[in-house]
Amino acid sequence: MSILVRSDIPVLVQGITGKEGTFHAQKMQGYGTRIVAGVTPGKGGDWVLDEKIPVFDTVRTAIEATGAEASVIFVPADRAADAMFEAIDAGLQFIFCVTEGIPMQDMMRVKRYLATSDTQLVGPNSPGLLSPGKVKLGIIPGEIAQPGNIGVISRSGTLTYEIVNEIRKAGGGVSTCIGIGGDPILGMGFVELLEMFEDDPETEKILMVGEIGGRFEEDAVKFISQHVTKPTYAFIVGKSAPEGRRMGHAGAIIEKRAGSAAYKIDLIKNAGIRLASSIEEIPALLLKS
Repeated sequence: MSILVRSDIPVLVQGITGKEGTFHAQKMQGYGTRIVAGVTPGKGGDWVLDEKIPVFDTVRTAIEATGAEASVIFVPADRAADAMFEAIDAGLQFIFCVTEGIPMQDMMRVKRYLATSDTQLVGPNSPGLLSPGKVKLGIIPGEIAQPGNIGVISRSGTLTYEIVNEIRKAGGGVSTCIGIGGDPILGMGFVELLEMFEDDPETEKILMVGEIGGRFEEDAVKFISQHVTKPTYAFIVGKSAPEGRRMGHAGAIIEKRAGSAAYKIDLIKNAGIRLASSIEEIPALLLKS
């Protein structure tokens, strides 16, 4: 099975009637993901996806009617925090938030509220989760990966797609690929997912794709050194980024040496974790070991 969620988990989509929500709900459903409901306030009673999926005004009523256990959020940034609060209040087990550009103050409030619940949040600014041949939650293209034994955790979005596609073209496969998101305040991080991959019988190797900015990779290296027994590999994006400048998104900002690619690469090397210096090196590094 996929890590974090099982393949038959019932899923609702918050913002399903918007352009992005509709498009990606269709993609998820076409992949085999069990989409059971959509939620858009004011659109309750409508039907979408060839009139097969009901739309509800609230997450709670959608859960009561369909038994949904997870949500994928495609709600504009100024309303995404409210969507997450609603999903947490309704008792959903998992939230995957694709929305980017959510204000940090909003995410600070969401993070505090999460601590009072059992809900697990992936994101925001996350491409979601893909377990090839089993389940797809979010926007990761299903065709880029085939089933295999490599677990992939990444802060990047489109570069992750390229990496997973290169692994596939080289004959390798993925157990689960999950993007934690690129923002500075996130739900689940590397550490929680590394622990899941360590316990997953279908995962034999782990690839961590990190970025500049933040302490996510530093915390991961410490955890890997102390707790991970499976072969673990890493790639750091952003080696050419200057210090003190925001690059790409809110999570990619370097303060002095801390957070820089060079600093993170040194930590990874000193911990004995196998490091790829380019995307092209990754398949050979993973598949020859």
